[in-house]
Amino acid sequence: MSNSYSTISGWMIPISRVIIEHGLCLDTALDKCNIDRQQMHDQESRIATEKIGQLLEYCVKELNRDDVAILVAEQFRPSMFHVLGYAMMSSNTLQDAFARIVQYKRVVSDACNLELIERGDKLILELTLMNYEDTGRPVMNQTMCETFIAVIVKLSRELVSHALNPLAIKFSQHNEATASYLSDFFDAPIDFSQAKPAIVFDLEQSKRQLIGGNPLVTQAHEKMLDDFLSRIDKSDLSYVIKNKIYQALPLGAPSQVDVASELGMSLRNLQRKLKEQGTNYKDILEQTRKKLTLEYMQQAHLSISEIGYLVGFSSVGNFNRAFKRWTSSTPSEYRQSLCQRGE
Repeated sequence: MSNSYSTISGWMIPISRVIIEHGLCLDTALDKCNIDRQQMHDQESRIATEKIGQLLEYCVKELNRDDVAILVAEQFRPSMFHVLGYAMMSSNTLQDAFARIVQYKRVVSDACNLELIERGDKLILELTLMNYEDTGRPVMNQTMCETFIAVIVKLSRELVSHALNPLAIKFSQHNEATASYLSDFFDAPIDFSQAKPAIVFDLEQSKRQLIGGNPLVTQAHEKMLDDFLSRIDKSDLSYVIKNKIYQALPLGAPSQVDVASELGMSLRNLQRKLKEQGTNYKDILEQTRKKLTLEYMQQAHLSISEIGYLVGFSSVGNFNRAFKRWTSSTPSEYRQSLCQRGE
């Protein structure tokens, strides 16, 4: 059961730096947790989440310090999240960056679900921790949970051009008597009594345009992420199909018959498998077109007719009708509103 949840090997880089910089033997630590050192050199390899948790607890014990999560977060670099880190760095706003880690969180780990919630003037990134079916124990131990949240805050601070502190941090369990290191790092109120761990940000601040925002670069990264997910989880047809749609759209929207044929499946089998995943081909095509369209709209050098063709519409009229359905405004109205907001 412990091997059914995995994390990207990039997590090993900041942890190994902490181990080495604090005088521990990396080989001994890896041996204790049954981790193959070669996995550290393959950026697309996956490591059992249980082993990462064991390695963090090994550090806590051997270093005799509770703040290992913060030490790891301080060593974090965006590249450790594979292409997802770069996609977040080129996002238009902090909220966009969070939306990407929610969408592509399986790149980082499948040990929790993420949800982005707008509530009043707050933006909340909430974690739902997975539990092992046989024991009910959370897949992510407390040190792992602290590390993940600290890394997100560290990455957020690298994205903005000014100091950023969350409004609040929430944990579902912790020894409050030893939590001063968390308060020092987050510089925000910490609540240890919540059902789900979460980070609370200021909504207005999260919607400010980032200096490094680049929709064209982000779009390229997302195509790479979809391809990556299709490789690590070939059972998830939605990612595989989205990849096929990305490739085919400039030549026209592919039919599900065409996609099924390219995947070596019958149309009926494709429809059945998508239904089992709670989706269908029409919805995947619609969502992919909408997402690409809104990203293209931020690229001023592309005309509205060009964007329509890039997302597979054979006429401007059909594109305009679809755009109105997606946004309740025409493409021209939408682009004008972007200009007024300075985007």
